[in-house]
Amino acid sequence: MAAMARATSGLQYPERFYAAASYAGFDGSPRSSSKAVRSKFKSESALLLYALYQQATVGPCNLPEPSAWNAIEKSKWSSWKQLGDMNSAESMRLFVKILEEEDPGWYSRASNFVPEPVVDVQMNHNSKVEPVVENGNSYPEMKTISTENGSPVEAQDKDVVSEGFGPVVVYDQWIAPPISGQPPKSRYEHGAAVVQDKMYIYGGNHNGRYLNDLHVLDLRSWSWSRIEAKAGSESVDSPSPVIVTPCAGHSLIPWDNKLLSIAGHTKDPSETIQVKAFDLQTCSWSALKTYGKPPVSRGGQSVTLVGSSLVIFGGQDAKRSLLNDLHILDLETMTWDEIDAVGVPPSPRSDHSAAVHAERYLLIFGGGSHATCFNDLHVLDLQAMEWSRPTQQGDIPTPRAGHAGVTVGENWFIVGGGDNKSGASETVVLNMSTLVWSVVTTVQGRVPVASEGLSVVVGSHSGEDVLVSFGGYNGRYSNEVNVLKPSHKSTLQSKMIETPVPDSVSAVHNATNATRDVESEFEAGQEGKIREIVMDNVDSEPMRSKGVKTNEHLIASLRAEKDELESSLSKEKSHTLQLKQDLAEAETRSTDLYKELQSVRGQLAAEQSRCFKLEVELAELRQKLQTMETLQKELELLQRQKAASEQAAMNAKQRQSSGGVWGWLAGTPPDQKEDA
Repeated sequence: MAAMARATSGLQYPERFYAAASYAGFDGSPRSSSKAVRSKFKSESALLLYALYQQATVGPCNLPEPSAWNAIEKSKWSSWKQLGDMNSAESMRLFVKILEEEDPGWYSRASNFVPEPVVDVQMNHNSKVEPVVENGNSYPEMKTISTENGSPVEAQDKDVVSEGFGPVVVYDQWIAPPISGQPPKSRYEHGAAVVQDKMYIYGGNHNGRYLNDLHVLDLRSWSWSRIEAKAGSESVDSPSPVIVTPCAGHSLIPWDNKLLSIAGHTKDPSETIQVKAFDLQTCSWSALKTYGKPPVSRGGQSVTLVGSSLVIFGGQDAKRSLLNDLHILDLETMTWDEIDAVGVPPSPRSDHSAAVHAERYLLIFGGGSHATCFNDLHVLDLQAMEWSRPTQQGDIPTPRAGHAGVTVGENWFIVGGGDNKSGASETVVLNMSTLVWSVVTTVQGRVPVASEGLSVVVGSHSGEDVLVSFGGYNGRYSNEVNVLKPSHKSTLQSKMIETPVPDSVSAVHNATNATRDVESEFEAGQEGKIREIVMDNVDSEPMRSKGVKTNEHLIASLRAEKDELESSLSKEKSHTLQLKQDLAEAETRSTDLYKELQSVRGQLAAEQSRCFKLEVELAELRQKLQTMETLQKELELLQRQKAASEQAAMNAKQRQSSGGVWGWLAGTPPDQKEDA
């Protein structure tokens, strides 16, 4: 640092400051655009240099706070505002000092110096687009975001989203990417799912009319297109065409290169839940045949994919009766099973959200009844089939229904919803391991991400997870797309909130405004430098040393946690491998038992057939026996009649024979006796 001071000692202030500002890109030339500045420095350094330049040339920040949606300008304003009443000379000196730390050889490479200060453009930009010329091409510097009435009200730096999303420097902020193609009709209570970097939107409600159209948004090019679906068949055995009924309040689940549409409200509801499948290869719909007892038809339920099963909870049936029943659909066998879990289940509700943690625990949050909204959290152990209601910690969200939820690792992001009075403006995240809530960001005004009935999915961009929202209703129907890129800090925040936090990252836990993570990164990476700005005249080196120590302590803590997590992951992998082996053995035994069962069933069927034949023969023999008994009785009767006849004849003969002898002895001839 001393050598560099000697090298630049030939140029005094303020010329030295203007030379540094010109080199850094704050001279008003085409290369002074925010893109040019950020191409030279890290985002946190660029913000700090901007703030010091404004303090040196304009003075303390007296501008009103920009809108939360203009994340870049909000971050610049915040950085400038933190400098307070620092005088111009001190700002110039610190500007040069930080530039020397970031680029020690800047002075030797600087070729042009600015003799007079150039005041930077104020932050209250209008929606007019000013082109920036680079390599002979003209690029718009600003992107206008429309309000609900369609009039431009805010300008957003194009570096937030460029070339189909571009290098996003803002984390934990909702931004609007540049969309192309014909967007779907505005709607809410639709279904959304992501398959291979494409977000599919199906059905929904627009002005009370149910929809059945299918659209896809390519998350790489941010372009919409409509899919002209073909009507498939109900099943292989039934080739009759399937009419895709318009619906809303359904669930759209990706499964085996298909999109499964489960339940939902329709104009003419069926008695039970219907399951439809859209084949992404043939672009055709079909109705899936299920077995077992299906649940009653409903909408506003939660459907969660757990392994190869769908867990369905709650909702509202066609008669507007609220439900809190629990059903599971096995996608391998397409068999329904109604679950009677122990414990106290959530009260009947609809428009809640559900998530699964560790493939074992089903979490239910929020939702509403006809009279109120909830912010309670319930957990179902899917192994023990037992409900519980754990204690929530942190920034517990306000009651809401109609919100959307998605998981990124062990973190459950909750977006939007409302309480029948207003939309929920804050996006919150729950660490499902610690059950600690924290606020990711808060939006202002009536915007789509503070709506009811919106959808949120998780996509991937440049190897990082992004949250993509679509649609919703907050007094008007929306078809806007907004994107939030969750930061590493936001996913770790609910863990860190329970433990003492070093000074270098304390801003991460205290910040809850709309540019929380941009400012947090700036404050976390530059904590020592901010303290230098305030305390530089006293002694800057101890502060820098303390910042380094706290950063080293944080890094050591994170490494220890990483090692512990890797160890746990290794154990879990080993345990999973053992479970897979046990499962394979169990499946083998099950197969053998099934074959044996089939054999026994075959033998039983043969025995049953033989028994039936014997029963028939026995019935015939019984009939013959009855006939024989009847004949025997008739024979006996005839024999008795014959014996009686023979006896009578014998008696008569004997009498006849006896009368002749006594007559002869008496002297009477036999003929005379007969005449007498």
